Amino acid sequence: MSENDHIIIEIPESLTVRELAVRIETSPIDVIKQLMANGVMANINQQIDFDTAAIVMEELGFEAKHVLPPEVEQGDEGAAVPYWRRLISDEDPEALQSRPPVVTMLGHVDHGKTTLLDAIRETNVAEGEAGGITQRVAAYQVVHNDRRITFLDTPGHEAFTAMRARGAQGADIAVLVVAADDGVMPQTREALAHAQAAQVPVLVALNKIDRSSANLDKVKHELADVGLVTDEWDGETIVVPVSAKMREGIEDLLEAIVLVADSTEIMANPSGKVVGTVIEAELDKLKGKMATLLVQNGTLNVGDVVIAGTACGRVRAMFDYQGNQIEQAMPSTPVSVLGLSDIPMAGELFNVAESERSARAIVAQRKLQAQEAKAQPKTLSLDQIFQAFQAGETQELRLVIKADVQGSVEPITSSLEELSAGDIKVNVLHAATGNITENDIMLAAASDAIIIGFNVIADQATRRVAESEGVSIRVYDIIYRLIEDIEKALKGMLEPEIREVVLGRAEVRAVFRIPKIGHIAGCMVLTGELRRNANIRVLRGEEVVFDGQVASLRHEKDDIREIREGFECGVGLKGFDKLEVSDILECYIVETVAVE
Repeated sequence: MSENDHIIIEIPESLTVRELAVRIETSPIDVIKQLMANGVMANINQQIDFDTAAIVMEELGFEAKHVLPPEVEQGDEGAAVPYWRRLISDEDPEALQSRPPVVTMLGHVDHGKTTLLDAIRETNVAEGEAGGITQRVAAYQVVHNDRRITFLDTPGHEAFTAMRARGAQGADIAVLVVAADDGVMPQTREALAHAQAAQVPVLVALNKIDRSSANLDKVKHELADVGLVTDEWDGETIVVPVSAKMREGIEDLLEAIVLVADSTEIMANPSGKVVGTVIEAELDKLKGKMATLLVQNGTLNVGDVVIAGTACGRVRAMFDYQGNQIEQAMPSTPVSVLGLSDIPMAGELFNVAESERSARAIVAQRKLQAQEAKAQPKTLSLDQIFQAFQAGETQELRLVIKADVQGSVEPITSSLEELSAGDIKVNVLHAATGNITENDIMLAAASDAIIIGFNVIADQATRRVAESEGVSIRVYDIIYRLIEDIEKALKGMLEPEIREVVLGRAEVRAVFRIPKIGHIAGCMVLTGELRRNANIRVLRGEEVVFDGQVASLRHEKDDIREIREGFECGVGLKGFDKLEVSDILECYIVETVAVE
């Protein structure tokens, strides 16, 4: 086949085997076969570089054309452009200067994020400066070879994604902390999904290498399986072995962060418009309302009028991460400020206004808009995807998948990604096992995604968060119906949605055996109401042990149709008599919602 016969397809610097197969519209198996024929062993989720992909594409009759990586390429609605690049998009290019990178630690709950942050702080913070740090702060700076690095001491990817959900993005680089004796865990995958959704460069800190059970090669293979191929194996991910406990590898990690920052060219204009992110805020007993701000562009000065969400005020005093009073803060500098009228939400964007009068007017307008926005969903529902595509508002359907077992996750994910052959791309941001959680809601809210559940539930608290964030949740118990609905949504043929509405919850306080009737649960209604003609499920911990109908509902000696929060009642269930004390009864109905 001549070069003129080859179809030209654009591909990035690196992509997974699955992504390559989708781009050239062929089976991943065929791609893997070509890779094997060229001496490359790779699985479907493994990253391959441009040169390798180009060889495979040529064998299959395509010509590869190199495109810029996502972080410098304008995506739909700017979603693929890092937040800090959007901040400086209107600045004079000649005025831009390199600024310190802002780094956050992500990873599994017990893999040593906090210990690693402490090790970095104790060995590097304020070298050559007096005082040091005596208490935990939300953000601080370290010095490595005369280069400053800002670390966010936040509680992991939950806070990281909460920032994105409010339009900001505090970090420029994410360090994924993985224990060398434990490997890639479900929460590791979740944290990685949050970082990738934010288009943040990721490097890996392989912690706990001092333990006898540490197995670095095994963990590197697991990292490769999730798309993080170490640079030692010709991949793109820097993996740094460290021991936070023994203070080993800290300097290597800091050097790796500087290398990633240099390759990303993190810039700001110190003389430009002042913009940044609220890291945290609190009501201090002695100082009053305090907010920790991260300046990301411009220079913040004492006396400036700051607007952060629906809070505003003139900066009366400003303190650095060591508690020293300062007069100004340059880009990438974390500072605590006094003077705001209210306590802003973490993750809110802040900027500087011309005067207090104009700031109050802007805040009043924002409060009015917030009230109006409460009735409007923040993200698109599955029903609205096709209309949004036709209107040119979106080019992809972003999904978060939760299923009961891993054996369900993989076929669902594979089947959905195969639907990407049409005009609208299906982008699975995160797929994992377990019930739908508030973390899933925040990831979906930050990424304008829809949550799809298979044989899982979302408890009432999670559904309340989803409602407040405007996130759509759809739960299925048959795979082909799930796939069918997504396909119909992409074609604009979706039928009315069958939606579950939780009416109330009650706790079983006692169980009674009544002759000729069976077991009756003595309950206290905790929230909402119970109805006799509704469905009911029995929750024991996070497990659903029964899902059926109410057989009887009594208050004292009377048969009743419904009972509200705060009252006691007796509940009998149809076909279930294994109730236990402390079980939760969740009453719900199923309703049909027409497609608008």
